[in-house]
Amino acid sequence: MQQAVRVAAVQAESAWLDLAAGVDKVIALIGEAAAGGAQLVAFPETFLPGYPWWVWLDSPAAGMRFVPRYAANSMTRDGAEMYRIRRAAAEHGIHVVLGFSERAGGSLYMAQAAISSIGDLLGVRRKLKPTHVERTVFGEGDGSDLQVHETALGRIGALNCWEHLQPLTKYAMYSQGEEIHVGSWPAFCGYRGLANALGPEVNTAASLIYAVEGQTFVVASCAVAGTAALELFCDTEQKRRLLQAGGGFSRIYGPEGTPLAEPLSETEEGILFADLPPELIAVAKSTADPVGHYSRPDVLRLLVNRNPAPNVVEVPPEDPLSAKDFLPSQVAH
Repeated sequence: MQQAVRVAAVQAESAWLDLAAGVDKVIALIGEAAAGGAQLVAFPETFLPGYPWWVWLDSPAAGMRFVPRYAANSMTRDGAEMYRIRRAAAEHGIHVVLGFSERAGGSLYMAQAAISSIGDLLGVRRKLKPTHVERTVFGEGDGSDLQVHETALGRIGALNCWEHLQPLTKYAMYSQGEEIHVGSWPAFCGYRGLANALGPEVNTAASLIYAVEGQTFVVASCAVAGTAALELFCDTEQKRRLLQAGGGFSRIYGPEGTPLAEPLSETEEGILFADLPPELIAVAKSTADPVGHYSRPDVLRLLVNRNPAPNVVEVPPEDPLSAKDFLPSQVAH
């Protein structure tokens, strides 16, 4: 980062399981962020078409009623919906990091798209390991999904949700010199009072620690669950106890842990804005750079396989010069 950057963290409710309405909402929020002077806007995890809360509320069999609709409203990385969002980024001259459910063939992935201010798709990454019951819906990524992009704003990276609790994943990201990190989160409104690890205290702390460990600005975008979510997912009193309204805890942190934006209330939809002073990175790294002067590679090192892991690898064509082309005298006995 050579100069200050203004960023925006979305805190909003998805247009649940409605891709067309969701894309309209994303485009409106891109325009709102740009109108506020933001050069980068970050969205929550699987904002399109919304986080699949049914996986935490009932059995896999009961949740199957949502699966066809969720799959049909998940977005491809190269379809018309992505094109509309890229065009909006270009029209408003703003970088976008968007959380979405990616449909690829018959599988879904928890994806984040990085889009430049001229509408280029810099990359799409997938969550390396969906968390717990998320694995009943989503597949997993590979080493090529540890992405940090060189942009006009600086080096931008992104992770989803509890990837911020994976020490080796974080270190692999730090090693690429992140300067601005986007953390995409669902609403922190599930199992309130029953599972502290899923609540706001732990998960806002994870974003804060990421900033301080990696000496990077963190733009943590968190979703909201409102009346529409409760009506869709909670058809029993027990489910209404497990999923409560609110859960919006978007935050923006400096690389030495300074909160840079005033939070919204957890039920409020809106956008957090902050200006990121680049000199804070140098200040933070002067004290503790875990991939530089504060490391001990003679004791501890990380082995990373960044190669894609495709399901199908084509065998190269055979050499056209086959054994039948040899004379008998040329064939070894």
